[in-house]
Amino acid sequence: MPLPEIVSWDEWRAAREELLVREKAATRARDALNADRRRLPMVEVEEEYVFEGGDGKATLLDLFEGRGQLVVYHFMFAPEWDAGCRSCSAFLDQVGHLAHLKARGTTFAAVSRAPYTKILPFKARMGWAVPWYSSYGSDFNHDFEVTLEIDGEPAERPGVSCFLRDRDRVFHTYSTFERGLDGLGSTTSFLDLTALGRQEEWEEPKGRASALGAPAGSARIRYHDEYEN
Repeated sequence: MPLPEIVSWDEWRAAREELLVREKAATRARDALNADRRRLPMVEVEEEYVFEGGDGKATLLDLFEGRGQLVVYHFMFAPEWDAGCRSCSAFLDQVGHLAHLKARGTTFAAVSRAPYTKILPFKARMGWAVPWYSSYGSDFNHDFEVTLEIDGEPAERPGVSCFLRDRDRVFHTYSTFERGLDGLGSTTSFLDLTALGRQEEWEEPKGRASALGAPAGSARIRYHDEYEN
């Protein structure tokens, strides 16, 4: 098995500093890309989707749980399957504590096409507390391009979609699929996909850090058991 070259500490430091220059450039490029993502236009969601969750029937607006933003993970679980996708399960295993997203006015939820009667026992088996809804019987998965028709048969793919709420109006701001999910799972990685971002004063475009009527994002960070509901 080929392993890294063995060198002295001085040689390692020189190589590390050279790489650090490229890493910082990548960070700046990522910040610029995130800003361009926040500048994307949005489209109003006018379809009245009906989901089923732990509290019964729910609309897309209900999925926000009263917060300003919603991040939906499109979990691959077709109606005819007996269990959820293994790769999607590994993804959900790595999602961070949701209290930190909620503190920034953002709700995270999973949505699958399988009936809730199949989702519930699988969710219990995996030990997840994340909100998870069934879109069974609606066009939600097709409209957001995570259930595709291939050779006349439905095929699933993973994805993340972001939504913004203005009172009772819901807007779709962003979606990404498959390799676009690489590196996601942390609070900041999800916020970077949203229209309001991390809600920090240094982010572009300016003026969105307090869009939800709260102080800038970093000022809201607490231990996860210290947040107020």
